[in-house]
Order: sequence, then C-alpha cells, then structure tokens
Amino acid sequence: MTKILVVDDEPQLLRALRINLVARHYDVEVARDGGTALRHAAGWHPDLVVLDLGLPDIDGVDVIHGLRGWTSVPIIVLSGRAGSADKVDALDAGADDYVTKPFGIDELLARIRAVTRRSVTQDEELAEIPVGDHVVDLVAKTVSGGVRLTPTEWHLLTILLRNPGKLISQRRLLTEVWGANYVKETHYLRQYMVQLRRKLETDPAHPRHLLTEPGMGYRFQP
Repeated sequence: MTKILVVDDEPQLLRALRINLVARHYDVEVARDGGTALRHAAGWHPDLVVLDLGLPDIDGVDVIHGLRGWTSVPIIVLSGRAGSADKVDALDAGADDYVTKPFGIDELLARIRAVTRRSVTQDEELAEIPVGDHVVDLVAKTVSGGVRLTPTEWHLLTILLRNPGKLISQRRLLTEVWGANYVKETHYLRQYMVQLRRKLETDPAHPRHLLTEPGMGYRFQP
C-alpha cells in the first residue's frame, strides 16, 4: 500500500484529504507543521509527500530542502499563493509537482498517480515511448519516421521523457542542458520546445505531450 504523508495546517483540509485518500486505499499520515512533517518522514518513510508551502513554523520550501538532504521521495506542493515565484522556488528546491488551492480531489489524485509511478525506468521501457505519431527510443537515440534531433534537442527531450507526468522547472532544464550560467535564458527553452513540437507533435499548435506550464516549466504527458 502506498504511504502518503500530508502536511497542511488546515484541519478541515487534512481531514478531507485523509478520508479521500484512505477511501482509495492509500496509507495516510498527517502533519500540521514542518517540524512534525520532517520527523514523520524520517520515522515512517512515506512513498509520497503532499506539502503545503504556508506552514506555521517552517516555510514549505525549507521543508523540501530538509527532505532532499536525505531522500528522493516524490513531493507534491499545495500552494494557496497566487504568484508563481514560490512555486518555482519549490520546484527548484526539489518538488516534483504543484497543485494550486483551491483544487479538486480528482486533480490531486491525477498528480499523485503521475509522480508515484516507478521512479526508476528500465532501459527496455525507454526504448519505445510514443510521442504523437512517433516512437522515441532513448536508448538507441532514434525517432520513428526518420525524424532527426539535434544533440540539444535530445538532451532536453530525454529529461522530459524520463520524468513522465512531472513538472520540470525552467531552472533545472536550463542548468542541465546549457549550464548554471544560463538560468535566465528562458527564450532558449521556448525556441527548442517549438522545434521539438514541430518534429514530434501531431498538431504542434495544440500539443498533447510536450506541455508548457507558463512561468514554471515543462512536462511530458504520455
């Protein structure tokens, strides 16, 4: 049974989430502050953490840093903050995805399913990844239909395809593909994503797989 640690200082939300998650056969623990969350995580070893950013004792981003010091457990951030800066900080700190309050339980469940898929993808699974009308093979570095990708396009696409359903921040993509000195060059990402969609998506103007989260980053939706 998948173990989920839910961290939020709103008692009613905690109760609602526990009821809904238990009804769907998840094992649930709750915490109302960051200190308790870190202790629960260390002692209980959850498979997923659902974390509010606005906690009474420790900022949610600092909780993420604390977790990332010793675990790669998937983290979904709950944010009631209107701006994107806090969400970007959370993603850069190591969160896997975010959901903005108020949210529907179906949306949260979909994000949970996405990030709790196997974290380690086997090579044979990387050999056949459908994207639009094409099949991408990350092992052989080929795309069906004779589509050719540049080395930079391959690097960018590989990061996204290895993390299906997960939101990858602009900062992470820029750092991993171009280097730490390029974290503000977001136009690089826009340009290369346009190229990838043109080569891989059935309808590049309305992509179904290579998606943009404005101001946040990009995700590959299988």
